[in-house]
Amino acid sequence: MSQLTSPTLISAGVVLLTVLGIGYGGTFLLRILNGGLEFTPFQKSSFRAGHAHAGVLVTLGLVVALFVDLSGGRGLLVELSYGVLFAAIFIPAGFFFGAMGRGRTRPGPWFNLLWVGVASLAVGLISGAVVLIQAGLSS
Repeated sequence: MSQLTSPTLISAGVVLLTVLGIGYGGTFLLRILNGGLEFTPFQKSSFRAGHAHAGVLVTLGLVVALFVDLSGGRGLLVELSYGVLFAAIFIPAGFFFGAMGRGRTRPGPWFNLLWVGVASLAVGLISGAVVLIQAGLSS
């Protein structure tokens, strides 16, 4: 079995620490949804979407990093596949920061981080897929 590279191990360790933040975000979300904090329906939906995307994208990012690293691939496409992990930062940030502000009913300017994350996700997934397909064809 192949051994994971240092960049993947370090990235995975850092990402696992972010799960603590996602967990805390879940308790914050529960307080909002139980009426403990006053937010507009738009803000509640945005916070819920940000939390869900954070959890899913962190998991997906770890899986992509693991598969790409174990494929033995090298080069720019391998580096670009980390875009999935960057998306796990930018997409939730767009939802959270785009909904901040007293009584906000529409996305604020920080919502544009969402689109940075979507682009990062697309680049990361396509790059990772190409690396894995190339590895499969050459084995």
